[in-house]
Amino acid sequence: MPSQPLSRVLVLEAAIRVADRGGAEAITMRRVAQELGVEAMSLYHHVPNKDAILDGVVDMVFAAIELPGAGCDDWRDAIRTRAVSARTVLSRHSWALGLMDSRRDPGPATLRHHDAVLGVLREAGFTLPMAAHAVSLIDSYVSGFVLQEANLPMATPDDVEDVAGDILR
Repeated sequence: MPSQPLSRVLVLEAAIRVADRGGAEAITMRRVAQELGVEAMSLYHHVPNKDAILDGVVDMVFAAIELPGAGCDDWRDAIRTRAVSARTVLSRHSWALGLMDSRRDPGPATLRHHDAVLGVLREAGFTLPMAAHAVSLIDSYVSGFVLQEANLPMATPDDVEDVAGDILR
């Protein structure tokens, strides 16, 4: 029995914990319900289906990424700050990488995020196609870096030397 009344936010937070342990494929109605200590059917009072959970967790991940400041003096600093924040958040939730671009029903945080990032670039003089291209390029770099960090066995400077030595050999 949950310590507080069940809500959509609690369901999504539980789904994120499930995914943090087992990846996006681990998110099932049954597992989320187990995480909350309730029956799976009780989730349907707060989310209509698994797709709504997936859309919701993606929106929560986007909400955790720092938005670039509107009217920032230097668009490069604003986009850099956003990229560092995205790396930090996605390093905690690397399972979200595959979901972020695949969901077709963006939530308010996702829309706010895209609007802010594109807005900074548009204000800097980028055309809409170039702004979209820039965001795609930056996000691809950040995503690739997060995947590489998650999958390469390097936690210390000695590990880096070991892996680099193996590659050089």
